[in-house]
Amino acid sequence: MIAEIQKPVSGATLMASEAAEAGAAVRRLLDANGPALAALARELRAAPPALVVTCARGSSDHSATYGKYLIETMIGVPVASAAPSVASVFAASVSTTRALCIAVSQSGRSPDLLATVKAYQEAGARVVAFVNDEESPLAAMADTTIGLKAGPERSVAATKSYITALAAFAALVAEWAQDEALATALTALPEQLEQARDFDWGAVVETLRDATNLFVIGRGYSFAVAQEAALKFKETCGLHAEAFSAAEVRHGPMAIVGEGFPVLAFATSDAAGNSVREASAEFADRGARVCLADAEAADASPLPVLAGHPAIEPILMVQSFYPMVNALSLARGNNPDAPLYLRKVTETR
Repeated sequence: MIAEIQKPVSGATLMASEAAEAGAAVRRLLDANGPALAALARELRAAPPALVVTCARGSSDHSATYGKYLIETMIGVPVASAAPSVASVFAASVSTTRALCIAVSQSGRSPDLLATVKAYQEAGARVVAFVNDEESPLAAMADTTIGLKAGPERSVAATKSYITALAAFAALVAEWAQDEALATALTALPEQLEQARDFDWGAVVETLRDATNLFVIGRGYSFAVAQEAALKFKETCGLHAEAFSAAEVRHGPMAIVGEGFPVLAFATSDAAGNSVREASAEFADRGARVCLADAEAADASPLPVLAGHPAIEPILMVQSFYPMVNALSLARGNNPDAPLYLRKVTETR
């Protein structure tokens, strides 16, 4: 028999308090890692990798999706996501040359992640670790370690470590591409996160309080936060959610979106956001219950958002999302800090 877990009252959860610290955590990340990121970027410009491979699971893997879009759109280097079981289960070797392996982890201790990093390192790849635990085995084996500086994260549900991982990718790409607009946007990010955390997304709680499933939609830079949101609905609310690109959702899944079907959509202010807005409008016309965070609409967005650099907008949206999903978890009778059957460090092999 599973012992009943004491449920927190109101919004007083570890998840809520840790998510609220994201602005300060990003400030620490940027302050502490500026020289290391600049040095890494210089080396990558001098000897560009032919391929970037990301290695991560869960929320960290969603941050890697964000990194993929940033690197491919701003640098032009292809990015692939490693399947950790190739190394940990099949013990297959890696023959890729001129690769950059970016491993992302809160704990830096999952055996399959470490096995994958080792395989790429033995093949000659440069390894960069975005890791919160700077005393971890992953930090020790990396060629360059970027500490996420999120601080202790005791809630099972990752929040501030996810946001700092997104910021780490943005900071690396800003340096690598020498993109002044993105670098300037990052400077303002900590303060903007502190604004975004207080936005009222209560309309989503009312829409999803009794829901059984939903779609979460993004595209481009916002697809990564759609993935993260879908995971958080499942792990903290016991609510089945699927994340789709606004393009991919049209290849079959949209057939089940009809009257009363709930949809949460993240639309950035760029061309990718147009696709999200178009899909949201089509679903709303069918009678779906659409909750839209629309950076192009800014103050007129159905869900309040901060507009700015399109690559930064999703980070601000997920900061607003976390307090809402915490409230939804509580409204559905769950404890977001300690979901059933889950633990903080998942040591998959």
